[in-house]
Formats: sequence, C-alpha cells, structure tokens
Amino acid sequence: MNQIEGKAWSGRAHPENESTPAYHAELAPLVDAHIHLDSYDETRQHEILSGLQNANVEGLIAVSMHLDSSRNNLRLAREYPQLVHPAFGFHPEQAIPSGGEIEELFAWMKRHTGEMIAVGEVGLPYYTRTEAVKTGRSFDSLPYEELLERFIAFAREEDKPIVLHAVYEDADTACRLLAKYNVRRAHFHWFKGSPETVRYMAKQGYFISFTPDIVYEEETRELARRYPPDLVMSETDGPWPFEGPFAGQTTHPRMTADVAAAWGMIRGLSLPEARRQLLGNAKRFYGI
Repeated sequence: MNQIEGKAWSGRAHPENESTPAYHAELAPLVDAHIHLDSYDETRQHEILSGLQNANVEGLIAVSMHLDSSRNNLRLAREYPQLVHPAFGFHPEQAIPSGGEIEELFAWMKRHTGEMIAVGEVGLPYYTRTEAVKTGRSFDSLPYEELLERFIAFAREEDKPIVLHAVYEDADTACRLLAKYNVRRAHFHWFKGSPETVRYMAKQGYFISFTPDIVYEEETRELARRYPPDLVMSETDGPWPFEGPFAGQTTHPRMTADVAAAWGMIRGLSLPEARRQLLGNAKRFYGI
C-alpha cells in the first residue's frame, strides 16, 4: 500500500484497457497537460482518443519532438479537434538539428500558429549532457541554449504559452531566458529543481505538472507539498512508462485520475476538489 502524508493512498492504478465509470457522475474531468500522443502507434492513438470520454479525460496537450512530430500532432488535432490541442517544438534530449532544419521548423510553426496551443516541448538537454559528462565525452550546451532562446522569443512574438523540459540547474537558465523576454505563461513539465528555483518559479507564476510518479516518488511528492495549488496540472508524459502500481502498464491519459487522487491527498483536498482545481488550472493556463 502506498503511503502519502501518513495516510493510505485512496486513488487507484488502472489495469490495461480499464475504463473508469465510477469517476464520471460527481467528478470533474481532467486534462492530460503533457503527452507525446504521436509517439504511440497509430492503432493505440485512436484507441486512446476514442476512449477519453469513458476515462473522464476532457482533452490532451499533445507536445512534439521535432518537425515531423509536429505535423503528426497537427493531423491528430484536425481529426479530433475537441480533444487534441497540439504544441509544436523540438525536444532537447536529441542531437541538435541543422541550421536548415531549424529554419524549416520555425517557418512551419509560423504558418500554423493559429492551430497551435503552445510552443513545446522545448528546453535543455540535462539528461543527455549528464550522460556525456559521466562517460567522459565533451558536450556543448550553447547551441541548445540558443535554440531555446529562439523558441522563447517565438512564444513571446506569437503570444503563446511555452512547454519546457528544463530540470535542476537547467531550470535556472530557462528562467533567465523567460525573464529576458518577459514570458510568463511557462509550463515546466515533470519539474525537478532546487528550493530556491522552486520559490522563484512560483513567484513568477510559472506552472508545473505532475505525472503518475507522484504516487510513489518522494521527490515529486515533496514538490507537490510546496508548490502553489493554483499553479499545477496533471500529465502523463505518455508513452513514458511508470513504476510502482503502474509497472507493466501502457501509459494512458486515464492515469491523470491517479495523479489527482495522490495530489489531493497530499494537499488535504477531497477528490472532487482536487480534480476541479487541476481541471481549472489547465483550462486557465491553456485557454481551452
């Protein structure tokens, strides 16, 4: 049994393909504020989207890895316009694209600004850099910082929220660039950072989101205790797999129910209150 704040966790991990009818009658729906929808195979994509209502999930913020990923998420958004809200960008935990590829991505994003909910997923390559240093390889972070700055400038110019992959010391760099361009609508997904950075981000009104690891990961639960409840959202980062009660399951937006249950327990909220708060936060931040 999972223990949170000395109490038994009252949420549940959902077995594969299980619907959640008990969550429908009195509980607000949820938004999966960060999912790599296009990274699932096509059959699974349509299974997920056709089952969202039964899972009591109102919509998804579908973040992109690169240009082809952005195109795929736009296609899904056009096919499921009330459910899929696409964000376009370049995930930093991969090799930096060529200059021509960068220009092509920004030109494409500019053409489709009206159909994008946000810029994302963008950020800095903490895990790639850390692995390079650990194995004695050199790593140049400057091109990634320059690309992130350009995405932030784009978000400012187009008046779009920005979805960030920036953890630990990388979050400080991201915060500095956000301040440089006076971008306030920033969403740090699956965030980890120092207490000082957490306080700064909360003061700036930046949002964070919790994944299902809030059920079993102490670092995540501690952040949930400290971060203002009006600045948090639920996410899955699917298809990234989780441990604990989710081991062996395909990550699905229905797992936001487990996030809400665990977060509500930590914050001393009833389940209905927790879900209303998380839904309201996501709708307010993304304007959906």
